[in-house]
Amino acid sequence: MVTSVASAQDPAGAASEPTENVVSVKGLTKVFKDFWGRPKAKAVNDVNFEVRRGEVFGLLGPNGSGKSTTIKMLLGLLYPTKGHIEVFGHSPRHVATKSRIGFLPEESYLYKYLDSAETLDFFGNLFNLNKLERKKRTEQLIDMVGLKNATGRQVGEFSKGMQRRIGLAQALINDPDLVILDEPTSGLDPIGCREIKDLIKALAKRGKTVILSSHLLSDVEDVCDRVVIYYGGRVQAFGTLKELLMTPDVTRITTPVLPRETMDKVLQIIRQDVDEAKISIDNPTQNLESYFLGVVEQARQDEATTSGAVSGNRVAAYLAADAEKGASPDKVLDRLTKAGSEALVPTEAAENKPVSPVDEAKLAGLAQPEEGNTPKVEVAPKPAADLEKANEKLSSLLDSSSPESKDDK
Repeated sequence: MVTSVASAQDPAGAASEPTENVVSVKGLTKVFKDFWGRPKAKAVNDVNFEVRRGEVFGLLGPNGSGKSTTIKMLLGLLYPTKGHIEVFGHSPRHVATKSRIGFLPEESYLYKYLDSAETLDFFGNLFNLNKLERKKRTEQLIDMVGLKNATGRQVGEFSKGMQRRIGLAQALINDPDLVILDEPTSGLDPIGCREIKDLIKALAKRGKTVILSSHLLSDVEDVCDRVVIYYGGRVQAFGTLKELLMTPDVTRITTPVLPRETMDKVLQIIRQDVDEAKISIDNPTQNLESYFLGVVEQARQDEATTSGAVSGNRVAAYLAADAEKGASPDKVLDRLTKAGSEALVPTEAAENKPVSPVDEAKLAGLAQPEEGNTPKVEVAPKPAADLEKANEKLSSLLDSSSPESKDDK
């Protein structure tokens, strides 16, 4: 077990109590080279930080600052030029360690001809989960990410937000101890963003560690315990949000609505020690996200329905406890075969439907099948007016082509 130590780049500089570290990064450097082996870009430059068990850790920084490169090295997809990385006390390339990690990339790489259940079944099979376990987890995850109403749709038909939801579900199919999320709320509406943030908090409460990389600072502020801010491949700031965001030279007092007389007394006392130009009085406001969610929730209670993503608002049971076993989902070919066979079986109404004279004439021209193998043909009904006209036309053609009519002529 790796114990926590204070980082040299921690602005607080205070040593914390010994804690299990899930990720430990020391002196991490990555230099990309060109074809001739010449240094081209130093994406990560001497980075140090630790991620503790059960916390939500944020990776922040503008584009090209080194966040994605760091994530790829944590996953063992890139080798560091210098430095040391430990994940669960092992190298990121340790196979058993990889099985304990769930990863949601910035772009969802999904097979567009599979539906959501088949997608999760495929990824579960990569982790050698048995069929019963895959089925149970698939059902729980689809419900959790709010895609129960779109289970039968192919993921290629999904919007970007719905693809992010199923991408998050696949990142959790193996019940990981470390979850790495790269822009998890990209493409999601405010409702989806709130659900993802609530899910991240719930995972942390259950002892799972989450590393979150995002450009949406409001999302990071809502869920992260500590953050590291990159720029130019270096760590520019590191610590808890309270340490980084606190403004020590300003005090805010929040009270219920006060009578005018009480307010005057309070202001009179404050003015004795503070310049009046520095005093600000206003009514607190809720943020736009909270207001938007309140409006949508009221509309949902009134009558709203949707065929797209809905609020899952729960965590899959197996993520908190051992999953129960169920049956495996149908495969693509099984579903297509089943659909094809159902299309070939005629309905009872079709078997008992009378055949019109026009259809009798068409059937008469068909080759006669062998005895005992007469096929049942389902004929679509036609309007009565069309049948009457067709019967008259057929009768006139038969009369004109008969031998008696020719003799008369």
